[in-house]
Amino acid sequence: MVIKKFPKPIPLLQPIPPKPPSPIPNPTLPSPPEVSPTPLPTLTLFHSPNHTHLLSFLKNHINPPFTPQSLLYFLKSKLHHHPNFTHYDFHIFSWASTIDSYRHDHSTFEWMARTLAITDRFTDLRSLLHFMVSNPCPCSDGIFSCSRTEHIFQFAIVAYCKVGKLDDAVDAFECMRKLIDGKPSVVIYNILINGFVKCGWHDKALGFYSRMIKDRVRPDVITFNILLNSYCRNSEFKLALELFKEMKEKGCSPNVVSFNTLIKGFFRKRKFEEGIEMAYEMIEMGCEISNVTCEVLVDGLCKEGRVLEACDLLIDFSIKGVLPNGYDYFGLIEALCGSGNSARALEIVNELWRKENRPSLIICTTLIEGLRLSGKISEAFRLTERMLKEGMVPDNVTFTCLLQDLCNVGRTVEANKLRLLACSKGLDSTGMAYDILVSGYTREGKRKEGKMLVDEMLDRGFIPDIASYNKLMGGLANARNFV
Repeated sequence: MVIKKFPKPIPLLQPIPPKPPSPIPNPTLPSPPEVSPTPLPTLTLFHSPNHTHLLSFLKNHINPPFTPQSLLYFLKSKLHHHPNFTHYDFHIFSWASTIDSYRHDHSTFEWMARTLAITDRFTDLRSLLHFMVSNPCPCSDGIFSCSRTEHIFQFAIVAYCKVGKLDDAVDAFECMRKLIDGKPSVVIYNILINGFVKCGWHDKALGFYSRMIKDRVRPDVITFNILLNSYCRNSEFKLALELFKEMKEKGCSPNVVSFNTLIKGFFRKRKFEEGIEMAYEMIEMGCEISNVTCEVLVDGLCKEGRVLEACDLLIDFSIKGVLPNGYDYFGLIEALCGSGNSARALEIVNELWRKENRPSLIICTTLIEGLRLSGKISEAFRLTERMLKEGMVPDNVTFTCLLQDLCNVGRTVEANKLRLLACSKGLDSTGMAYDILVSGYTREGKRKEGKMLVDEMLDRGFIPDIASYNKLMGGLANARNFV
């Protein structure tokens, strides 16, 4: 049997000076048998009984000369899915780069960079990026650089920023600048500025923004939003407003995130009027307010006890047609009902519902409870009826309590009609609901209606024994007939 020849042993990728690569402190893969004329690749790996199997695996799947496409296929489809050999991918990648007839291109660079980043092998990723500087993609042999270079480095920079390795992220940025044509995109600058902000390095974020301006890269709305957020987080609200002004002077239109950031800043400084004015400026500029905008405004006012002011603001937004669909104003309704102002809460719900901002089920349930506790049984009844007609089914506890309230005020007939409507919408009547209605009919002297419910209870198994049946029927028989 002829053993295929592997030209050279596998070294590690060597990063450019000044920092030499650190050797991997692991034993070396054993050499091939002496009878073999071909030196198999030696890898610096941790000790494993699978080393010899790896050599055989390589011989069976890599046949020099190979191309970047065939190597990539091997790495992705063969090595990557092997449970024992997948962690050797960077060593195989490094060895391939030493073969005279082979040269990595952007496809292998990109796959290896993404793999190293995803698996948190950041030291190897740094070596790879430096290797790319001294061994660029063959696409760069012409006039222009490889179009995938910036994408490869962008993925690496994002990975470094996510784990707070900002020095490595900046190092990757410097490597990228040596390879690409022209200026880096604004996206790369935004990633790094945002990385500094998330790590709490406000001054470094501003420094990199200054570098961005010096490099004649035009900031976009995302750049300004990141810096606005950083200023507000560092209690430099005055400077945030100056940046907002600069933003508009540079011809960059603020978006909903810009306004939300400043409104939050105003509210954090307890400048509620200024925050509300900012919201109206947002509307005048044609920028649609979002659910977040409403949450900041309404929740912020409610926390300060300015609940009625929040109501007026929400109603005005609705009248102007700028209230976002699906906005959940549960907090406002809860605050109103909690303070005993369920009447105002009902006005809010009816007004917004009229403008097709249908309340959520939890809002309606909260409002029903608030109306009941305020003694507004008729309003609670009408709201529940409207809910059911709109396909919103309340929970059994809330519904049963409302039935009890209606029966207590002599409106058992309406209560039973509501029960039938609820049944048609999927809310199954409970034994307690039947008991409440039968008791109501008994107090009102409506024997016929009560007997019909008792028979229905009997058919559905809600009457456990003859004694219970006799008790219900006896109550109806002794009831004074008012009709």
